[in-house]
Amino acid sequence: MDWKRKHILGLSDFLPDEIEFVMDTSRSMEEVLSRDIKKVPTLRGKMVVNLFFEPSTRTRTSFEIAGKRLSADVVNFSSSGSSQSKGETLLDTARNIEAMKPCILVMRHNASGAARFLSRHLSCSIINAGDGLNEHPSQALLDLYTILKVKGKVAGLKVAIIGDILHSRVARSNIHCLGKMGANLWLCGPATLLPREMARTGATLTNDIREAVKNADVVMTLRVQSERQKATFFPSIREYFRMYGLSNNIFSLAKDDAILMHPGPINRGVEVTNDLADCGRSVILNQVESGVAVRMALLYLMAGGAHVAD
Repeated sequence: MDWKRKHILGLSDFLPDEIEFVMDTSRSMEEVLSRDIKKVPTLRGKMVVNLFFEPSTRTRTSFEIAGKRLSADVVNFSSSGSSQSKGETLLDTARNIEAMKPCILVMRHNASGAARFLSRHLSCSIINAGDGLNEHPSQALLDLYTILKVKGKVAGLKVAIIGDILHSRVARSNIHCLGKMGANLWLCGPATLLPREMARTGATLTNDIREAVKNADVVMTLRVQSERQKATFFPSIREYFRMYGLSNNIFSLAKDDAILMHPGPINRGVEVTNDLADCGRSVILNQVESGVAVRMALLYLMAGGAHVAD
């Protein structure tokens, strides 16, 4: 198929064929990463700017490595090093960066809709690397890619997503992505962190972690995002772990070949126990590894690539 999108702002309007095309392209990029020289000249002469207004380890580093593997000129900006700290507006900051002729702007911002807002005002392509409580499309795509590598399919699999659903842009993007690809989604968390309207997505909602994990093929735990919480959503961290922390006892309810996922960063002893996070069925580091190939694919597609150069 031909790639026609100028921006990647979210996955809510993606078609299954588009998601599959990203997966196919990611496989090509993974082949590049398996070579002795892990670099191709595909984006030589093109600039990719990472504009991050929130802290990030995995996403920003992954996009930076992805750009460099494709021979792009990669420039990193953060809010602490930008003129926004001096009162400059987001739009003025972005317009000044655009004046330097980037091909792609990879953006993370704490305001939902920030990436879509800039897409209406800038001529360069924009990849949303996480906007407020809205979406984190590249994370969901790499999660799908990881599942496909381990399981060979996603259609028909029971995928339990557990934790702070309310504040999770990862959960929202995964609901769109995995749901469109045929997963049987279960969402679990405290009633205060599990919006009832999520039932309209087709997912099954439960406040019982045992029910969510039972016979699951994939169990994904989410970080408790205390920095986004303006109120008390549960009595204490100890109480949260007692009710919704993933332990060996709870994980044993899943299928024998079930895998454990987490988008990171992990709060060990809150969302998941130490031993479980590091066990042989954990694919948390595999997710990080998949991120480079998937983000290479996104940069490649957004830059109008037709083939991976030898």
